[in-house]
Amino acid sequence: MILGCVNIPKHQDNACLILKQNRNWVKSLKKTEKKWGVTAGMQLAFIKTESNFRATARTPRKYFLGIIPNGRISSAYGYSQALDGTWKQYKKSTGNKYHRRSNFYHSTNFIGWYVDRTKNILGIKKNNAYLNYLAYHQGHAGFKTGAYKNKKGLLAVARKTSRNKKIFDSQLKNCRHF
Repeated sequence: MILGCVNIPKHQDNACLILKQNRNWVKSLKKTEKKWGVTAGMQLAFIKTESNFRATARTPRKYFLGIIPNGRISSAYGYSQALDGTWKQYKKSTGNKYHRRSNFYHSTNFIGWYVDRTKNILGIKKNNAYLNYLAYHQGHAGFKTGAYKNKKGLLAVARKTSRNKKIFDSQLKNCRHF
């Protein structure tokens, strides 16, 4: 599959260098920020956590008897690692029936849509990357159960995503490519 001039960023800790390497992403980030009120830094942080900026990222395979491939851990796919069912809800809800998870703008728009729904369903403020990431990872129903509170690894990932959001937002304020 040819992905045009999209490159996996070499310097994933620097929003300015990410956008310098992928200048066409700037418009996507700004459009999503304006439409859904989700900062570009949060969008980048979620994508970094979920796929490391890989358009066709998938979850690892499962194996039967340790050697025979038997599907994948989940249906998560693309930049945003959206699950099949959630992606289907997104497309139906937004009318974006031709959106693809391997498209950067479609993925940022999905993240904006999901965070907006999280605010409406769970009351989590859009700028709270920590709680929004937990709701994103667990799903709204899963978040409501609070089961994530006992998942130390997931809590650490949510803290890291939140830190990355703050770093990216700060970097973007001084970025000439944004």
